[in-house]
Parts: sequence; C-alpha cells; structure tokens
Amino acid sequence: MSRLTDITKGFMGGFLGVWGLGMLSSLVHHPILMAPYGATCVLLFAVPHSPLSRPKNVIGGHCLSATIGLIMLFLLGSSLLSMAIGVGLAIALMQLFKVVHPPAGATPLVIIMAGNTHIDFLLFPVLSGCLFLVALASLLNLTYVKWQKTTCSTETIIK
Repeated sequence: MSRLTDITKGFMGGFLGVWGLGMLSSLVHHPILMAPYGATCVLLFAVPHSPLSRPKNVIGGHCLSATIGLIMLFLLGSSLLSMAIGVGLAIALMQLFKVVHPPAGATPLVIIMAGNTHIDFLLFPVLSGCLFLVALASLLNLTYVKWQKTTCSTETIIK
C-alpha cells in the first residue's frame, strides 16, 4: 500500500474522529471531546498495530487515568501536587494493569485543571469518547484492510 494511502487514512481518521466527537457532543448535550483524544487519534489511525493502540489500552488507559484524576481532585484539589501525583499514579497503574496508552497520561491533568469535574466525567467524555474512537478506528482499519486486499488482488491479476 502506498504511503499516500496511509497518510490519507491518518487524515481521515483524525478528521472523522474529532469531527464525530464534536457532533456527538452536540447531539447528547455533553462534552465528549477532550485534548488527549487528538493524541489518541494519532495512535489509532497512524499506528493501529501498536500495542498502545489496542482497544483495551485506549479505553482502560483513559478510564483508569480519569479515575485517578477524579480521586486526586477530590483529595488534594486543583494543585500542582495533585497533578504530579495524578500523572505519576496514572502511569504506574496503567503499567500495572497492562493498559498503557500515552495520551491517557494527560487525562488526569484535564480533570484536575478543570477543577470542577464530577464523577459523570467518566461517562462523558471519557468512556463515550473512547468507545466512539475505538469503533471508528475498527471500522476504518477494517475497511482499509479489505480495500488493501482488493487492490493487491487486482494488481496480481494485472501482472
């Protein structure tokens, strides 16, 4: 497959991911788009075969990190100390539970810096956003693989 095709797939995934999350936010009247999802899109659409792009890593990493962020916010408030402990603890627990997803390292920061986040943040935007992006990546990558096989079969016949 050509490099241009990979680049196009990356663009389309990133575009559809962010646009879709934004549109979904409007439909459900809850924020679903958050900054770490930009980096999640890079992994899902540019390096989908990376262990860091696995659905369990995306969903588990963000949900675990969001939980840590909420706990830190509750215990220590919106402070530099809570942000530092939150990120460190999120990384350690992602490693422990084998759900490392680098963009999820920013999720506690989003929560703690917002300062007024509630437990429903786990549902909107964290879980709902992750599920949407993983579903989109699965669909886009499956379509890409099928298209790739069709193109390769056609090229073999032409030769």
